[in-house]
Amino acid sequence: MSEPRGNPPAEPPEPEGTTQRLPVVEASETGAGPDQSAPADADGQPPAPDGEGGREGRFWSARRVPAGIVALLLLGLAGLFLYDIVSVRADRPAMSWRRELARQLAERPLDDTWVLVGAGVAAALGLWLLVLAATPGLRDVLPMRRAHADVRAGLHRDAAASALRDRAMEVAGVQSAEVRMRRTRAKVRAASHFRELDDVRTELDAVLTDAVGGLGLSRPPAVSVRVRRPGRKG
Repeated sequence: MSEPRGNPPAEPPEPEGTTQRLPVVEASETGAGPDQSAPADADGQPPAPDGEGGREGRFWSARRVPAGIVALLLLGLAGLFLYDIVSVRADRPAMSWRRELARQLAERPLDDTWVLVGAGVAAALGLWLLVLAATPGLRDVLPMRRAHADVRAGLHRDAAASALRDRAMEVAGVQSAEVRMRRTRAKVRAASHFRELDDVRTELDAVLTDAVGGLGLSRPPAVSVRVRRPGRKG
């Protein structure tokens, strides 16, 4: 007699807590060969493209408020002069303020106090506009290293200061920490309620230097650490 055909007997279930071996996916199956993966640098970040690993410049501010104020002032002044010129061309008298201004400019000498004050205000305004045009602005945004050619990132100073403060609070013995972030220097003031101050300062300096390197900034600021004992209450 032939044995009846049926489904093969099911394998007994594996006991709980055993390790199952998963299939290994080869590099050829995923379409990425061993030579297609970019090695990471010392910070664990992918290397920047050629020519993109240098220092990044600061972000330029649009300065919409100063530009809007200057545009409104120039528009209003040009509108007043245009209206007055049209009035004069239509055989009407010029505005009293323009006649008075022309008379004052004709009669007052150059060394008059009000003439000097007006010239100083105009020079200061012009200098302010030149400084705004020649400087990038956005001092609160720190440029980061460019990892991709078409991506540019920045880190706000407050966010960088918060990250450094969190790392400082992880050091044993630190009771409180205050971080002031600048473009070229990070000033850290910490209070330690136990341990030797020199030991805490040395560990803080090492931890914060590593933390600054991990922020990915284009120009990592220098770290300045000061440790003191907390003041007495009352």
